[in-house]
Amino acid sequence: METSLRARVRAGDPDAFRQLFDEHASVVYRHAARMTGNWVMADDAVSLTFLEAWRLRERVLPGEGSLRPWLLGIATNVTRNMVRAARRHQAALMRVPPPDPVPDVADAVAQRLLDGEELAAARKALSTMRRGEREVFTLCVWEGLDAATVAEALGVAIGTVRARLSRARKRLRKLTELELDGGAGGTQGGTGQRGRQRPAADGQIPGGRHQAARSTQEKR
Repeated sequence: METSLRARVRAGDPDAFRQLFDEHASVVYRHAARMTGNWVMADDAVSLTFLEAWRLRERVLPGEGSLRPWLLGIATNVTRNMVRAARRHQAALMRVPPPDPVPDVADAVAQRLLDGEELAAARKALSTMRRGEREVFTLCVWEGLDAATVAEALGVAIGTVRARLSRARKRLRKLTELELDGGAGGTQGGTGQRGRQRPAADGQIPGGRHQAARSTQEKR
């Protein structure tokens, strides 16, 4: 009988971890990018998540289910710590005299402008939520996990997940309504500067080369 991936990961099989990385690295990266609002931090978060997964491998429960929720739970904690560290670093930089002017690098980043605008829109929506709501919303709505799986990933009760998700959706809906009211006198179609589309009340950001979000129905 073939040993399950869970058992192999728990035993510290290097080949099992390579398989785990190949199957889930992109999912972890996408989740970290949405949580941090920064592509470079997301790259670092992927590495840190799998290093932490290796350290915590003996906590993997036996069974045949996917290890995706376990990894996303670790990624959530990793990105949470990274954001805290970044804030402390930024506060320290604010106390340092400003550097000399540097050449304009707009041309070098122009090809990623669209991706950056979409990520900024998603990050703006998330910034209106409390941390717990933000984490639940990202995992349930954008990663497509059901409430029970998210509860397992975050180590909280399923009722807590459902309550946080409900509050997060209400906050996002309110933000959308405020933006629509404020943009009534704007450009045609109600889009903001450069024609960027607002996030919808269900968390979707339509269009673009990267689909920044996808909605899913919560399993109750």
